[in-house]
Amino acid sequence: MLYAFELSGEHAVLPCKEVFACLSMVGLEYREHASFDQCLVLDIEGEDVDEKLVFIADRLAMSHHILKVVGICDVDNDSIISMCDASDLSGHLSEGQTYVVRAKRIRHHGDVNREYIEGMLGGSIFRKGFRANLRNPDVTFRFVMTDRAVLGTVVASVDRGEYEHRAPHKKPFFYPGVLMPRVARALVNISQVKEGETLFDPFSGTAGILVEAGLVGAHVIGIEVRHKISHGARLNLDEYDTDYSLLVGDACRVPLKDSCVDAIVTDPPYGRSAAIRAESLHHLYSDSFAEMYRVIRQGKLAVVVSEIKVIEFAENAGFRVSDVFTQKVHKSLTRTFTILYKD
Repeated sequence: MLYAFELSGEHAVLPCKEVFACLSMVGLEYREHASFDQCLVLDIEGEDVDEKLVFIADRLAMSHHILKVVGICDVDNDSIISMCDASDLSGHLSEGQTYVVRAKRIRHHGDVNREYIEGMLGGSIFRKGFRANLRNPDVTFRFVMTDRAVLGTVVASVDRGEYEHRAPHKKPFFYPGVLMPRVARALVNISQVKEGETLFDPFSGTAGILVEAGLVGAHVIGIEVRHKISHGARLNLDEYDTDYSLLVGDACRVPLKDSCVDAIVTDPPYGRSAAIRAESLHHLYSDSFAEMYRVIRQGKLAVVVSEIKVIEFAENAGFRVSDVFTQKVHKSLTRTFTILYKD
């Protein structure tokens, strides 16, 4: 069955990586059918697919909606109406259910009017014997116009507004230079940590990553070398009723047992303005990666955000590099995301 993920578009790669990781986490097999601008179409197989996708939507940060695909066509009026007229709506809309059609234009198409398309698609569905309800429908058809046009029914939607409420400056304690909540949540999802498992951040700062991991039901452990920042992090973690353990300490000497955590997500200091209590940045990275490798369980993932290349440090520690991709934040800052696996 084809499903479409309407992506946020705030990053070229991260939204797709987040979707793939969440699908793997819940045991769904998938194959990429098509990748459009801000719309990823996958062929997904497995048991209880819709139910699992609803669960995934509660975790996702960089998607808007998950759709069960009705059809895909070129973006022109004739193709769109022909597709809808020919579509089999069984499995999407049952007898007696009401519907509404909502369209979104991601790319500009001069000859296609969004309101006109909503009306024409709604009329086509009406002629199949169904009744519209604009205020409280049983089923929402969503029509995404990008490189091509994708029509589907909404399986689940992502509440992205919650991430805005958790913006760094709205938390009890704020310190500049931290990851935005949507990025932090996406990285937590890429780590594939599950409810009840333990996620560790050896450079926890104001606890932005730990808060997002705690909100998906993980027990979180953080280490922060600065007393003031650690105190502020506790305020933030308490604000969201997080199940946490927070230590003031050194990421190069972690007071945890071997193989005791299920995931690591961290954003180490880069040496620009961070107070690094180590002999050098090289020493900090070398020793902290060795400690990360020691404490994470076999077969688990570590996700590291950095401004410098960390592959050498990771491989020297024993990790296998699973994936690397970048995000240009602004002219002078490019983040690198490195996904590591402990064999």
